[in-house]
Amino acid sequence: MSHDVVLAAVAGVVGGVVLTTLLLLARRLAGSGRDLGSDEERATYRALHEAGLAAVHLRGGLEAPDVGRAARHVRTLLGAPAVVFVGGGAIVAADGETAGLEASAVRVAQRVEATGRRQVFPGRSTGAEGRELEAVGAPLVVGGEVVGVIVAFAAPVRAALVRATGEVADWCAAQVALGDVDASRTRVAEAELRSLRAQISPHFIYNALTAIASFITTDPARARELVLEFADFTRYSFRRQGEFTTVAEELRSIHSYLEIERARFGDRLAVTLRIAPETLATVIPFLAVQPIVENAVRHGLEPGESGGVIRIEARDDQTHTEITVEDDGVGMDPEALRTLLNTDADGAHVGIRNVDTRLRQLYGPEGGLVVETAAGAGTLVRMRIPKSQPGHDIAGPGPAAAAAVAPGGEARA
Repeated sequence: MSHDVVLAAVAGVVGGVVLTTLLLLARRLAGSGRDLGSDEERATYRALHEAGLAAVHLRGGLEAPDVGRAARHVRTLLGAPAVVFVGGGAIVAADGETAGLEASAVRVAQRVEATGRRQVFPGRSTGAEGRELEAVGAPLVVGGEVVGVIVAFAAPVRAALVRATGEVADWCAAQVALGDVDASRTRVAEAELRSLRAQISPHFIYNALTAIASFITTDPARARELVLEFADFTRYSFRRQGEFTTVAEELRSIHSYLEIERARFGDRLAVTLRIAPETLATVIPFLAVQPIVENAVRHGLEPGESGGVIRIEARDDQTHTEITVEDDGVGMDPEALRTLLNTDADGAHVGIRNVDTRLRQLYGPEGGLVVETAAGAGTLVRMRIPKSQPGHDIAGPGPAAAAAVAPGGEARA
Protein backbone atom coordinates (compact mmCIF):
# COMPACT_ATOMS: atom_id res chain seq x y z
CA MET A 1 0.00 0.00 0.00
CA SER A 2 1.45 3.41 -0.97
CA HIS A 3 1.79 6.38 1.36
CA ASP A 4 -0.97 8.28 -0.51
CA VAL A 5 -3.35 5.32 -0.30
CA VAL A 6 -2.79 4.99 3.43
CA LEU A 7 -3.42 8.69 3.99
CA ALA A 8 -6.56 8.55 1.84
CA ALA A 9 -7.86 5.60 3.85
CA VAL A 10 -7.14 7.36 7.13
CA ALA A 11 -8.82 10.55 5.96
CA GLY A 12 -11.89 8.69 4.75
CA VAL A 13 -12.36 6.63 7.87
CA VAL A 14 -11.63 9.48 10.27
CA GLY A 15 -14.09 11.65 8.34
CA GLY A 16 -16.78 9.02 8.83
CA VAL A 17 -16.07 8.77 12.55
CA VAL A 18 -16.20 12.53 13.01
CA LEU A 19 -19.44 12.77 11.02
CA THR A 20 -21.06 10.00 13.06
CA THR A 21 -20.02 11.64 16.32
CA LEU A 22 -21.36 15.02 15.21
CA LEU A 23 -24.66 13.47 14.17
CA LEU A 24 -25.02 11.78 17.52
CA LEU A 25 -24.22 15.04 19.30
CA ALA A 26 -26.61 17.02 17.13
CA ARG A 27 -29.46 14.60 17.81
CA ARG A 28 -28.82 14.73 21.51
CA LEU A 29 -28.83 18.53 21.51
CA ALA A 30 -31.66 19.07 19.01
CA GLY A 31 -34.67 20.74 20.56
CA SER A 32 -32.86 21.42 23.80
CA GLY A 33 -32.85 25.05 24.86
CA ARG A 34 -31.33 24.36 28.24
CA ASP A 35 -28.02 25.74 29.43
CA LEU A 36 -24.83 23.68 29.44
CA GLY A 37 -24.80 21.26 32.34
CA SER A 38 -28.34 20.01 31.84
CA ASP A 39 -29.17 16.34 32.28
CA GLU A 40 -29.29 15.91 28.50
CA GLU A 41 -25.88 17.54 28.08
CA ARG A 42 -24.35 15.37 30.76
CA ALA A 43 -25.83 12.28 29.13
CA THR A 44 -24.21 13.32 25.85
CA TYR A 45 -20.78 13.63 27.40
CA ARG A 46 -21.14 10.32 29.21
CA ALA A 47 -22.03 8.67 25.90
CA LEU A 48 -19.00 10.18 24.19
CA HIS A 49 -16.82 9.08 27.10
CA GLU A 50 -18.04 5.49 26.82
CA ALA A 51 -17.45 5.61 23.06
CA GLY A 52 -13.88 6.73 23.60
CA LEU A 53 -13.26 3.88 26.03
CA ALA A 54 -14.70 1.34 23.61
CA ALA A 55 -12.58 2.65 20.71
CA VAL A 56 -9.34 1.59 22.38
CA HIS A 57 -10.47 -2.04 22.46
CA LEU A 58 -11.91 -2.10 18.93
CA ARG A 59 -8.77 -1.04 17.06
CA GLY A 60 -7.40 -4.57 17.19
CA GLY A 61 -10.46 -5.96 15.40
CA LEU A 62 -13.02 -8.51 16.54
CA GLU A 63 -10.28 -11.11 17.01
CA ALA A 64 -8.48 -9.02 19.62
CA PRO A 65 -8.42 -10.52 23.15
CA ASP A 66 -9.83 -7.39 24.79
CA VAL A 67 -12.85 -6.92 22.50
CA GLY A 68 -14.97 -8.06 25.45
CA ARG A 69 -14.20 -4.74 27.14
CA ALA A 70 -15.57 -2.95 24.09
CA ALA A 71 -18.78 -4.95 24.43
CA ARG A 72 -19.20 -3.68 27.99
CA HIS A 73 -18.92 -0.04 26.91
CA VAL A 74 -21.19 -0.61 23.90
CA ARG A 75 -23.88 -2.10 26.16
CA THR A 76 -23.64 0.99 28.37
CA LEU A 77 -24.02 3.19 25.30
CA LEU A 78 -27.12 1.33 24.17
CA GLY A 79 -28.63 0.90 27.63
CA ALA A 80 -29.54 -2.68 26.71
CA PRO A 81 -29.76 -5.63 29.15
CA ALA A 82 -27.47 -7.70 26.92
CA VAL A 83 -25.13 -7.13 23.97
CA VAL A 84 -23.34 -9.80 21.90
CA PHE A 85 -20.63 -9.38 19.25
CA VAL A 86 -20.67 -12.12 16.63
CA GLY A 87 -17.92 -12.64 14.06
CA GLY A 88 -17.18 -15.52 11.73
CA GLY A 89 -20.33 -17.33 12.83
CA ALA A 90 -19.29 -17.43 16.49
CA ILE A 91 -19.66 -15.23 19.56
CA VAL A 92 -16.49 -13.19 20.09
CA ALA A 93 -17.68 -11.04 23.00
CA ALA A 94 -20.74 -10.57 25.19
CA ASP A 95 -21.82 -8.44 28.11
CA GLY A 96 -24.86 -8.29 30.34
CA GLU A 97 -27.61 -10.87 30.89
CA THR A 98 -26.47 -13.14 28.04
CA ALA A 99 -26.99 -16.55 29.65
CA GLY A 100 -29.25 -18.64 27.43
CA LEU A 101 -29.09 -16.13 24.55
CA GLU A 102 -26.01 -17.45 22.76
CA ALA A 103 -27.80 -19.58 20.17
CA SER A 104 -30.31 -16.80 19.45
CA ALA A 105 -27.47 -14.28 18.97
CA VAL A 106 -25.76 -16.49 16.40
CA ARG A 107 -29.03 -17.02 14.49
CA VAL A 108 -29.71 -13.28 14.47
CA ALA A 109 -26.17 -12.59 13.24
CA GLN A 110 -26.52 -15.12 10.41
CA ARG A 111 -29.68 -13.42 9.13
CA VAL A 112 -28.12 -9.95 9.38
CA GLU A 113 -25.00 -11.11 7.54
CA ALA A 114 -27.15 -12.62 4.79
CA THR A 115 -28.89 -9.31 4.12
CA GLY A 116 -26.15 -6.87 5.15
CA ARG A 117 -28.80 -4.70 6.83
CA ARG A 118 -30.04 -3.89 10.31
CA GLN A 119 -32.94 -6.09 11.38
CA VAL A 120 -35.36 -6.43 14.29
CA PHE A 121 -36.38 -9.83 15.61
CA PRO A 122 -39.59 -9.62 17.68
CA GLY A 123 -39.56 -13.37 18.36
CA ARG A 124 -38.99 -14.06 22.02
CA SER A 125 -35.57 -15.34 23.21
CA THR A 126 -35.44 -16.80 26.68
CA GLY A 127 -32.61 -15.42 28.75
CA ALA A 128 -31.50 -15.80 32.34
CA GLU A 129 -34.21 -16.69 34.85
CA GLY A 130 -36.69 -17.29 31.99
CA ARG A 131 -36.79 -13.62 31.00
CA GLU A 132 -38.10 -13.14 27.44
CA LEU A 133 -36.15 -10.65 25.30
CA GLU A 134 -36.40 -9.36 21.76
CA ALA A 135 -33.35 -8.67 19.59
CA VAL A 136 -32.00 -6.15 17.09
CA GLY A 137 -28.96 -6.93 14.95
CA ALA A 138 -26.78 -4.48 13.01
CA PRO A 139 -23.85 -5.31 10.71
CA LEU A 140 -20.27 -4.05 11.09
CA VAL A 141 -19.32 -3.21 7.52
CA VAL A 142 -15.62 -2.62 6.72
CA GLY A 143 -14.46 -2.20 3.15
CA GLY A 144 -17.87 -3.20 1.83
CA GLU A 145 -17.85 -6.51 3.70
CA VAL A 146 -19.73 -7.55 6.83
CA VAL A 147 -17.01 -8.44 9.35
CA GLY A 148 -19.31 -8.94 12.31
CA VAL A 149 -22.69 -8.20 13.87
CA ILE A 150 -23.78 -6.43 17.04
CA VAL A 151 -26.85 -8.02 18.61
CA ALA A 152 -28.67 -6.11 21.34
CA PHE A 153 -31.40 -7.71 23.47
CA ALA A 154 -34.19 -5.85 25.26
CA ALA A 155 -37.79 -6.30 26.39
CA PRO A 156 -39.21 -4.90 24.23
CA VAL A 157 -36.95 -3.55 21.44
CA ARG A 158 -38.08 0.03 20.85
CA ALA A 159 -37.41 2.31 17.86
CA ALA A 160 -34.76 4.30 19.73
CA LEU A 161 -32.72 1.15 20.42
CA VAL A 162 -32.99 0.08 16.78
CA ARG A 163 -31.60 3.41 15.56
CA ALA A 164 -28.93 3.53 18.23
CA THR A 165 -27.76 -0.03 17.48
CA GLY A 166 -27.34 0.84 13.81
CA GLU A 167 -25.38 4.01 14.58
CA VAL A 168 -23.17 2.30 17.15
CA ALA A 169 -22.49 -0.56 14.71
CA ASP A 170 -21.36 1.97 12.08
CA TRP A 171 -19.13 3.66 14.64
CA CYS A 172 -17.64 0.34 15.77
CA ALA A 173 -16.95 -0.59 12.14
CA ALA A 174 -15.10 2.71 11.71
CA GLN A 175 -12.90 1.89 14.71
CA VAL A 176 -12.11 -1.57 13.31
CA ALA A 177 -11.25 0.05 9.96
CA LEU A 178 -8.95 2.54 11.68
CA GLY A 179 -7.20 -0.38 13.34
CA ASP A 180 -6.73 -1.96 9.91
CA VAL A 181 -5.24 1.28 8.60
CA ASP A 182 -2.88 1.48 11.57
CA ALA A 183 -1.75 -2.08 10.89
CA SER A 184 -1.26 -1.24 7.21
CA ARG A 185 0.78 1.82 8.10
CA THR A 186 2.97 -0.31 10.35
CA ARG A 187 3.51 -2.83 7.56
CA VAL A 188 4.35 -0.03 5.13
CA ALA A 189 6.85 1.48 7.59
CA GLU A 190 8.50 -1.89 8.14
CA ALA A 191 8.71 -2.46 4.39
CA GLU A 192 10.24 1.00 3.91
CA LEU A 193 12.83 0.24 6.57
CA ARG A 194 13.72 -3.10 4.96
CA SER A 195 14.02 -1.34 1.62
CA LEU A 196 16.31 1.28 3.12
CA ARG A 197 18.59 -1.36 4.62
CA ALA A 198 18.79 -3.10 1.27
CA GLN A 199 19.72 0.17 -0.44
CA ILE A 200 22.44 0.98 2.08
CA SER A 201 24.17 -2.37 2.09
CA PRO A 202 25.43 -3.01 -1.49
CA HIS A 203 27.09 0.33 -2.17
CA PHE A 204 28.54 0.94 1.27
CA ILE A 205 29.68 -2.61 1.97
CA TYR A 206 31.63 -2.73 -1.30
CA ASN A 207 33.37 0.59 -0.59
CA ALA A 208 34.04 -0.32 3.05
CA LEU A 209 35.67 -3.64 2.22
CA THR A 210 37.74 -2.01 -0.51
CA ALA A 211 38.97 0.64 1.92
CA ILE A 212 39.81 -1.95 4.58
CA ALA A 213 41.68 -4.09 2.07
CA SER A 214 43.85 -1.15 1.09
CA PHE A 215 45.23 -0.91 4.67
CA ILE A 216 45.78 -4.61 5.38
CA THR A 217 49.44 -4.65 4.25
CA THR A 218 50.39 -0.99 4.71
CA ASP A 219 48.73 -0.29 8.09
CA PRO A 220 47.32 -3.44 9.80
CA ALA A 221 46.34 -1.53 12.95
CA ARG A 222 44.28 0.92 10.92
CA ALA A 223 42.69 -1.97 9.02
CA ARG A 224 41.70 -3.57 12.33
CA GLU A 225 40.11 -0.30 13.53
CA LEU A 226 38.12 -0.04 10.32
CA VAL A 227 36.93 -3.64 10.63
CA LEU A 228 35.60 -2.85 14.12
CA GLU A 229 33.91 0.34 12.88
CA PHE A 230 32.38 -1.62 10.02
CA ALA A 231 31.11 -4.26 12.45
CA ASP A 232 29.56 -1.59 14.69
CA PHE A 233 27.87 0.08 11.73
CA THR A 234 26.40 -3.09 10.28
CA ARG A 235 25.32 -4.36 13.70
CA TYR A 236 23.34 -1.17 14.24
CA SER A 237 21.96 -0.90 10.70
CA PHE A 238 20.61 -4.45 10.62
CA ARG A 239 19.37 -4.70 14.18
CA ARG A 240 15.81 -5.89 14.80
CA GLN A 241 14.91 -3.97 17.97
CA GLY A 242 12.07 -1.78 16.75
CA GLU A 243 11.64 1.28 14.58
CA PHE A 244 13.03 3.91 16.96
CA THR A 245 16.38 4.89 18.41
CA THR A 246 17.96 7.97 20.01
CA VAL A 247 19.98 10.82 18.55
CA ALA A 248 23.01 9.55 20.47
CA GLU A 249 22.75 6.01 19.10
CA GLU A 250 22.27 7.27 15.54
CA LEU A 251 25.32 9.54 15.92
CA ARG A 252 27.42 6.59 17.04
CA SER A 253 26.48 4.73 13.87
CA ILE A 254 27.20 7.84 11.80
CA HIS A 255 30.63 8.09 13.46
CA SER A 256 31.43 4.52 12.35
CA TYR A 257 30.18 5.24 8.84
CA LEU A 258 32.23 8.41 8.49
CA GLU A 259 35.39 6.76 9.83
CA ILE A 260 35.19 4.24 6.99
CA GLU A 261 34.44 6.94 4.43
CA ARG A 262 37.41 8.99 5.63
CA ALA A 263 39.60 5.96 4.98
CA ARG A 264 38.63 6.46 1.32
CA PHE A 265 38.58 10.24 1.16
CA GLY A 266 41.50 11.02 3.48
CA ASP A 267 41.89 14.75 4.06
CA ARG A 268 39.29 15.51 1.40
CA LEU A 269 36.48 14.76 3.89
CA ALA A 270 36.00 16.98 6.94
CA VAL A 271 33.14 16.60 9.42
CA THR A 272 31.86 19.19 11.90
CA LEU A 273 29.46 18.24 14.69
CA ARG A 274 27.49 20.72 16.76
CA ILE A 275 25.25 18.72 19.08
CA ALA A 276 23.35 20.19 22.03
CA PRO A 277 23.75 17.67 24.89
CA GLU A 278 20.05 17.87 25.78
CA THR A 279 19.15 16.49 22.33
CA LEU A 280 21.07 13.23 22.74
CA ALA A 281 18.17 11.40 24.38
CA THR A 282 15.59 12.51 21.80
CA VAL A 283 13.75 9.53 20.33
CA ILE A 284 13.94 9.51 16.52
CA PRO A 285 12.97 7.03 13.80
CA PHE A 286 15.63 4.38 13.29
CA LEU A 287 17.98 5.26 10.39
CA ALA A 288 16.56 8.76 10.04
CA VAL A 289 19.84 10.72 10.00
CA GLN A 290 22.44 8.23 8.74
CA PRO A 291 20.96 7.92 5.21
CA ILE A 292 21.03 11.71 4.88
CA VAL A 293 24.72 11.77 5.84
CA GLU A 294 25.40 8.98 3.34
CA ASN A 295 23.51 10.96 0.71
CA ALA A 296 25.72 13.98 1.42
CA VAL A 297 28.87 11.90 0.94
CA ARG A 298 27.75 9.98 -2.15
CA HIS A 299 25.90 12.68 -4.05
CA GLY A 300 27.32 15.87 -2.54
CA LEU A 301 31.05 15.35 -2.01
CA GLU A 302 32.06 12.24 -3.95
CA PRO A 303 31.36 13.71 -7.42
CA GLY A 304 33.76 16.62 -6.75
CA GLU A 305 37.52 16.25 -6.89
CA SER A 306 38.26 18.35 -3.80
CA GLY A 307 35.83 16.65 -1.38
CA GLY A 308 34.35 18.99 1.19
CA VAL A 309 32.81 19.46 4.62
CA ILE A 310 29.76 17.85 6.21
CA ARG A 311 28.15 19.70 9.12
CA ILE A 312 25.79 17.85 11.46
CA GLU A 313 23.82 19.85 14.01
CA ALA A 314 21.18 18.96 16.60
CA ARG A 315 19.62 21.77 18.60
CA ASP A 316 16.86 22.11 21.16
CA ASP A 317 13.88 23.96 19.68
CA GLN A 318 11.42 24.00 22.58
CA THR A 319 8.91 21.25 21.75
CA HIS A 320 11.10 19.74 19.02
CA THR A 321 14.67 18.70 18.33
CA GLU A 322 15.89 20.13 15.05
CA ILE A 323 18.53 18.12 13.19
CA THR A 324 20.36 19.44 10.12
CA VAL A 325 22.89 17.81 7.79
CA GLU A 326 24.69 20.20 5.44
CA ASP A 327 27.40 19.70 2.85
CA ASP A 328 29.28 22.14 0.60
CA GLY A 329 29.33 19.74 -2.34
CA VAL A 330 27.96 19.89 -5.85
CA GLY A 331 24.30 20.36 -4.89
CA MET A 332 21.58 19.84 -7.48
CA ASP A 333 18.73 21.55 -9.26
CA PRO A 334 15.79 22.01 -6.82
CA GLU A 335 13.24 20.90 -9.43
CA ALA A 336 15.19 17.73 -10.13
CA LEU A 337 15.31 16.99 -6.40
CA ARG A 338 11.56 17.60 -6.08
CA THR A 339 10.95 15.10 -8.85
CA LEU A 340 13.18 12.52 -7.16
CA LEU A 341 11.42 12.92 -3.83
CA ASN A 342 8.02 12.39 -5.43
CA THR A 343 8.74 9.27 -7.45
CA ASP A 344 8.82 5.66 -6.33
CA ALA A 345 11.51 4.66 -8.80
CA ASP A 346 14.77 3.25 -7.49
CA GLY A 347 17.98 5.15 -8.07
CA ALA A 348 19.85 8.12 -6.67
CA HIS A 349 18.66 9.71 -3.43
CA VAL A 350 16.45 6.73 -2.56
CA GLY A 351 17.67 6.96 1.05
CA ILE A 352 16.59 10.57 1.54
CA ARG A 353 13.25 9.86 -0.15
CA ASN A 354 12.73 6.89 2.16
CA VAL A 355 13.42 8.98 5.27
CA ASP A 356 11.06 11.71 4.07
CA THR A 357 8.28 9.14 3.53
CA ARG A 358 8.68 7.60 6.97
CA LEU A 359 8.74 10.99 8.71
CA ARG A 360 5.50 12.01 6.99
CA GLN A 361 3.88 8.73 7.96
CA LEU A 362 4.80 9.29 11.59
CA TYR A 363 4.35 13.05 12.01
CA GLY A 364 1.94 14.08 9.27
CA PRO A 365 2.34 15.96 5.96
CA GLU A 366 4.21 18.82 7.64
CA GLY A 367 6.65 16.47 9.37
CA GLY A 368 8.78 15.62 6.33
CA LEU A 369 12.26 16.79 5.40
CA VAL A 370 13.05 20.35 4.37
CA VAL A 371 15.77 20.41 1.71
CA GLU A 372 17.64 23.51 0.52
CA THR A 373 19.91 23.03 -2.46
CA ALA A 374 21.12 24.51 -5.74
CA ALA A 375 23.56 23.39 -8.38
CA GLY A 376 27.10 24.13 -7.16
CA ALA A 377 25.88 25.46 -3.79
CA GLY A 378 25.75 22.35 -1.60
CA THR A 379 22.72 20.89 0.18
CA LEU A 380 21.11 21.38 3.58
CA VAL A 381 18.58 18.86 4.92
CA ARG A 382 16.52 19.65 8.02
CA MET A 383 14.14 17.56 10.13
CA ARG A 384 12.16 18.48 13.24
CA ILE A 385 11.34 15.64 15.65
CA PRO A 386 8.77 16.08 18.46
CA LYS A 387 10.32 15.61 21.89
CA SER A 388 7.19 13.96 23.24
CA GLN A 389 6.36 10.71 21.44
CA PRO A 390 4.17 8.50 23.69
CA GLY A 391 4.80 4.83 23.12
CA HIS A 392 8.13 5.45 21.41
CA ASP A 393 10.29 6.04 24.47
CA ILE A 394 13.38 3.84 24.63
CA ALA A 395 16.40 3.50 26.89
CA GLY A 396 18.78 6.45 26.97
CA PRO A 397 22.15 6.55 25.23
CA GLY A 398 25.02 4.45 26.47
CA PRO A 399 28.59 5.65 26.99
CA ALA A 400 29.67 4.52 23.53
CA ALA A 401 26.96 6.54 21.86
CA ALA A 402 27.60 9.66 23.91
CA ALA A 403 31.32 9.40 23.13
CA ALA A 404 30.57 10.26 19.52
CA VAL A 405 30.10 13.87 20.61
CA ALA A 406 33.01 15.79 22.04
CA PRO A 407 32.68 17.65 25.38
CA GLY A 408 30.82 20.88 24.89
CA GLY A 409 28.70 19.41 22.14
CA GLU A 410 30.98 20.37 19.23
CA ALA A 411 33.69 18.49 17.40
CA ARG A 412 35.55 18.53 14.13
CA ALA A 413 36.86 15.32 12.59
